[in-house]
Amino acid sequence: MNDQIPIVEAFRMMAANKSLTELELHDLIRDGIQAALARRFGGPVEAEIDITDGGDISIVVLKEVVEEVEDPAREVTLEQARWDDPDFQVGDLMEIPVDFRDFGRSAVMAAKQRIIQRIREGERDRIRMEFNDRVGDLVSGEVQASERGKLVVMLNRSRDAEAIIPWREQNPRERFRQGEPIRAVLKLLEETPRGPRLILSRADPQFVASLFALEVPEIYQDIVEIKEIVREAGGRTKVAVASRDESVDPVGACVGLKGSRVQAVVSELSGERIDIVPWHPDPEIFARRALAPARVAKVISNQEGHVITAIVDEDQLSLAIGRNGQNVRLASQLIGWQIDLYSSRDWMERGGESGLFGGGDEYEMSDFPLSELEGIAPATLAALEAAGIGSFYGLLDMDRSDFLQVPGIGPDEADTLEALIDELTVVDETQTASGGPAKADTEADTEAPAKADVAVDTPAPDAPEEPRAEPADAMSTAAASEGTA
Repeated sequence: MNDQIPIVEAFRMMAANKSLTELELHDLIRDGIQAALARRFGGPVEAEIDITDGGDISIVVLKEVVEEVEDPAREVTLEQARWDDPDFQVGDLMEIPVDFRDFGRSAVMAAKQRIIQRIREGERDRIRMEFNDRVGDLVSGEVQASERGKLVVMLNRSRDAEAIIPWREQNPRERFRQGEPIRAVLKLLEETPRGPRLILSRADPQFVASLFALEVPEIYQDIVEIKEIVREAGGRTKVAVASRDESVDPVGACVGLKGSRVQAVVSELSGERIDIVPWHPDPEIFARRALAPARVAKVISNQEGHVITAIVDEDQLSLAIGRNGQNVRLASQLIGWQIDLYSSRDWMERGGESGLFGGGDEYEMSDFPLSELEGIAPATLAALEAAGIGSFYGLLDMDRSDFLQVPGIGPDEADTLEALIDELTVVDETQTASGGPAKADTEADTEAPAKADVAVDTPAPDAPEEPRAEPADAMSTAAASEGTA
């Protein structure tokens, strides 16, 4: 049986490449020998197969002694059994030793096919177990081929897995060649007749979120959370972030020092624009920030219809719309509300002067936290919050005597707060030469929230009318971050 040892060693080399244990290897060999025996004896047989650690294989086929044979693979006649031993009786089991060298070519091929089939089934089961819970995770590999628009990827950690990136899941800006490294997010584990197939994506918004989690430690540590993310692959991505720690600026954490973190993500996306804005539960404030890099003059919300009406100055209209309406479309998806965008001129022509310039009962102002106001000392802010006054609306209805009743606030602090309210609610009643409506200079509605609207794109003072002139996102992000700091 020395010729069996090279065969077992060959099986062991195959098992090492497929990460099989010794027990799994022996089980595969037994299964293959069973297939070879079935080919030789004409059907499934009952056999005892013993494989030693030294590589010896012992095969004994068991057949029942009967008067009349119905299954030749499992039964033998009494007459034939008594040729070997005259003491055989009906119902006994006859043991027939089989030499491994007696297998013909067809039996060996049957054993080989059965072993290969079992190995493939084991690989498929391992792929299902490994990737079933990893949908949405970032995976890396190498481009193996490009077939009819789809990319075939060989993963680094599971080279036997079939992974593809369909055309619809690719970034139109990108082109990959065979052998190039690639990263993508696992979008779907698809079952096919050939086994599980991994569908990867570089166009899904989750891919950008995974890249940020890789570059920003605060996101990985759950200090900064990506609340919402929307994307048009190859064009623009908008990300809304929030911090669980008040001492951590979520936008600054994602931008990094001099824009290093966001620039790494932009490079991976082949220069795709990225807007990073602070998330806010108030849809009006969130809409202002979502329309970055444009500065919004006024927002009016319809709570029942989930519609936001946003009014911007003429020089900000092209930035607010974006190329082919991309900016306002993504902003609408980000906040989950419909956004109707108007320039100040169009809004006045539609009879919306009172809603934009004030002076009437229809004027509304968005509330915002006191922490977004400049000019309030930290101790004063803490005293107001301890008294339950945390937003501008709560401050607006108070006078000097009310301030003095708050513990921790003295005459000087009361004078400062009163002056701040007067400054933010001054109404200029000067009429225009044409007799137009008075303009309300309400900085509480425009300037104060705008200071918190940090985005990747920061518009130039005189933005051109064409959307193509929007500034580069990564550089604008760095400038915005440094300005905020």
